[in-house]
Amino acid sequence: MPTSTFDSTALAARLKGEAARAGFDACHITTATLPMAVQSNLHRFVELGRHGDMDWLAETAPRRAAPQCLWPAARSAIVLALSYHQGLDHQARLARTDTGVISVYALHRDYHDVIKGRLKHLALRLARDCGAEVKVFVDTAPLMEKPLAAQAGLGWQGKHTNLVSRALGSWFFLGVILTTAELPADEPETDHCGSCRACLDACPTQAFTGPGQIDARRCLSYLTIEHRGHIAPAFRPAMGNRIYGCDDCLAVCPWNSFARLCREAKLAARADLIAPDLAALLTLDDQGFRRMFVASPVKRVGHTRFLRNVLIAAGNSGAAALTASVMPHLGHASPLVRAMAVWALSRLMPASEFSALGATHLEREDDAAVRAEWLGATD
Repeated sequence: MPTSTFDSTALAARLKGEAARAGFDACHITTATLPMAVQSNLHRFVELGRHGDMDWLAETAPRRAAPQCLWPAARSAIVLALSYHQGLDHQARLARTDTGVISVYALHRDYHDVIKGRLKHLALRLARDCGAEVKVFVDTAPLMEKPLAAQAGLGWQGKHTNLVSRALGSWFFLGVILTTAELPADEPETDHCGSCRACLDACPTQAFTGPGQIDARRCLSYLTIEHRGHIAPAFRPAMGNRIYGCDDCLAVCPWNSFARLCREAKLAARADLIAPDLAALLTLDDQGFRRMFVASPVKRVGHTRFLRNVLIAAGNSGAAALTASVMPHLGHASPLVRAMAVWALSRLMPASEFSALGATHLEREDDAAVRAEWLGATD
């Protein structure tokens, strides 16, 4: 059917019904354009260096300005949401310091795999119904999903920069279908944060420079997932037992009281990832790490960075019993791991024992960063 002859209102209604049947919790539509302010805010973020190691963000910034910069033929954006709210007690997980805390979004099968198939199904249905061209996106292309979702009325960007929904709280994934079809746009959502600043105050590292502004270089999600190097000493104690991501700003949002629990079996939290034992995680070799996190977002950080994070959590645990699990990592091939093993032991061992251990290891350590950890801890 030619795109010029379809009933766009009826088509949009059918699409939303199909989205609900596919398991999505919300489906909203907007134009494939964004205000210039979105582009300006992104460029400012990059100019200030707040993107840290995320070089891809700077490289793709021109294409992120609006969907039509990515795909000039696009006329409409269909934004869909899927809840991953598990109803877990965030503070209780943080209190179990001999276990690791993995961000809720990563406690199940990789959301890219779960959502993309459903998006493709909806997109093909749309193309068949109206003859329009379609493209699907799940957080893997230079597309500004959150501003699009706010413009489509799915929610609003809270002071923590994440999207908030009156129906879903802060716990949901986004997916986007761009299309050449011109569909009726939904009304944007208004900001319902009011004077609340719970998310800003909850940040363990004060990563927010103001409402709606974040310095990724201070964010524990960035540091534990995206950052490739050593985590600065100033941020290590604040990590606590967070070994992949940080949910603090999401967890305190008052709108979560209205959040729908995840109703999808494929997004149900894996029991073994809710409170994994730190000692057990420290015994994983690369192959064991890959097996444990197969089909999980966690696998993307790689075994070395994962060990870096787990060792910091061990150092923060106060559990001297973890010393035996940390000790073997003093001989790890990666300086990133050796350095954090030193740091962890400096907090778990009596000072005299640690000093004697350092005297032995310093003689054969040739990496400057690892030597600095030994020398800094023994000063």
